[in-house]
Formats: sequence, structure tokens, C-alpha cells
Amino acid sequence: MLKVLRLPLVIAAVALSYSAAAVDLEKGKEINGTCAACHSDNGQGGKKGEYPRIAGQQVKYIESQLRNFRSRTRVNIPMFPYTQERELSDEDIKDISAYLSGIVLDTKMPTYVGTEDALTKLLMAEKVMIIPRAEGDLANGEKLYQKQCAACHGKTGKGRGMFPMLVGQYTNYLQRQVDLYLKGDRPHDEEGTVGLLNALKPQDIQDILAYLTSIQEPKE
Repeated sequence: MLKVLRLPLVIAAVALSYSAAAVDLEKGKEINGTCAACHSDNGQGGKKGEYPRIAGQQVKYIESQLRNFRSRTRVNIPMFPYTQERELSDEDIKDISAYLSGIVLDTKMPTYVGTEDALTKLLMAEKVMIIPRAEGDLANGEKLYQKQCAACHGKTGKGRGMFPMLVGQYTNYLQRQVDLYLKGDRPHDEEGTVGLLNALKPQDIQDILAYLTSIQEPKE
């Protein structure tokens, strides 16, 4: 009986070790040298949201979007040269996605102990990312987000599985993606180009975006 009970544990351990071995984080870091030209070394993206934050993003979501860029299922001209088969293989996509997903960006300025040199202080500060608060009705934004968005993107906006993290993302970037969804240039969900966002008023969307900027700092 004991041998039977141990079998699932052995299978799980083998699966985990295989999964870990299948991802090369050092290779992912190397690939990120190319991504950093637009998304920065730590994956913060552009300061004005011209390029999205990809640090800490859901790994399955990053993988799916890179494949979509490569196949032009999601059209993005700047990304296409870097994601074609000759540039980014399936293995490379897994490596860079795992590397980016593991980057943690603080939402508070670091506390220095006084022994850090100037470079160390700079590097610590560079890993801080705080999105400016957006204007909107936070109560309405919270109500709508928890009702319409949380099932896929998580109650705290961190995302899950194939659904991306929204909290900590540039508001300008999120608004641009919303506009693409509403125009039908990007499918919002499996139902096609028409999704939940099409049923919301512009002010409701603004309120949701404002709410997301209000929950980026974890509660103590």
C-alpha cells in the first residue's frame, strides 16, 4: 500500500525536475539583452507606456504573445523581426518567458543601510516601478473590475495562466490595448473580437484603469 501511495509523488518529482531542466534562465537572460532595447534590462518597458512592462508577467501569457507575434496572429511590426522562427525558436520563447516572469519589481523605494556604493544604489532604485495614479471613480472601478475582470485576471490584478497581469502595467499602454479590442483589431477573449469591454462605457473603463493604479502596492 505504501509503495502505491509513493508513486504519484515520484511522478510529480520527475515532472518538476523535467520542467526545471527544460527552461534555461541564463539563456533567457541572454535573449533579454535584445528585448532590453525597448523593454529595459529589468523588463519595465517604456517610461511613458510606449512599450509595456513585461517583468513579472504571467509566463504562459508571454509565451502565447510571442508566438502570436511570430505568426502575425497579433500584428506588431516592431516585434515581428525578433520573433520569426529564425530569430526566436519555441525553446527560446520558453527561456525568455520564464526569465521575464521571474523578475520582481518593487513598488516602494529601497531602504539603504549606508554601506551601498553609488552603482548598487542606482541598480536598487532601477528595480522600483510605481505607476502614477490615474483619475477615476475608484469605488466604481473596483466594483466593475471584481465583477467583470477578476475571474480571469485575478482579484488583485496579478493575472493567472494565459490571462495577463494588469496591475503595475502602464495605464497608457492598457488604454491602447482596450482601444484595439474595441476596434476589433485584437480579440479580447475566446468568443472573438466582441467581449466584455464592448459592454462598458468609456468612463467605466477609465474607472477600472484608475482602480488598477490604486492596488499596485501590496497592503502591509
